[in-house]
Amino acid sequence: MILVDLNQVMISNLMAQNKGNLTELPSKDAVRHSILNTIRAFNVKFKDEYGEMVLCADAADPWRRDIFPNYKHQRRVGRVESQIDWDGLFKIMSDIREEFINKLPFKVLHVDKCEADDIIGTLCAQQTEDLYLIISGDKDFIQLQHYGNVYQFSPLLKSFIGEQLDATVFLREQIIKGDRSDGVPNILSDDDIFLRDERQRPINKKRLEEWSNVDNIPLGSETRKYYDRNKKLIDLSMIPNDISESIINRYKNYKVNDRSQLLQYFIDNKLKALIENINDF
Repeated sequence: MILVDLNQVMISNLMAQNKGNLTELPSKDAVRHSILNTIRAFNVKFKDEYGEMVLCADAADPWRRDIFPNYKHQRRVGRVESQIDWDGLFKIMSDIREEFINKLPFKVLHVDKCEADDIIGTLCAQQTEDLYLIISGDKDFIQLQHYGNVYQFSPLLKSFIGEQLDATVFLREQIIKGDRSDGVPNILSDDDIFLRDERQRPINKKRLEEWSNVDNIPLGSETRKYYDRNKKLIDLSMIPNDISESIINRYKNYKVNDRSQLLQYFIDNKLKALIENINDF
């Protein structure tokens, strides 16, 4: 199974269209063509070995924000202060995603309260396939390689990543260190440390090694409380049951579009180069 982190693919293609400058909105037609061609290339490259392709999209209001309101808060603040028209960019992404749901001959999973991380983590946990390939450069997926039949390909690096790491150790260290890009502090820092624009308390290498065994973090301590906070947010085995069940149900009951719709979709959007390679989808 090929699991594509659709939002990351979309954003990287948006960046590529404007050579990293997003102060002006790129053409939706150009972005659509670029994303479709990227998906086509991945399918051609990997389908014989990994099989079915599933496109995994982020929902707007992730469940993690319900238990940790500061989740990705800095990103939202940064977008407000940015000169980039993020609303316009997200509108392009949303429109194209809906087109894919209605026209492409792949399962395109967009589930309420779920991020692509949840969809990919849940499907890998089912272990119904011989092999899984995650198309994403996001380090959060490295933890899933503990299954032994899960691999990760970074579109940016154009190479497989994480294979040289111990996925279990990597996850434990990630929980301890937190993830600043997602607004998740380390386990020595308060929930609102980033909102206060203060520096986190540093964690040295000795502490990192010691706390990799969670039994060395005393029960009832503030540090253990923050460890548990981060584990819920970062560890993909901690996805709530109702969330994982909704993902599984969506996947099992998804009716893939008839391939006959694809040609008309390409014609309507003047995708001549893709029409010539339509069998790659």
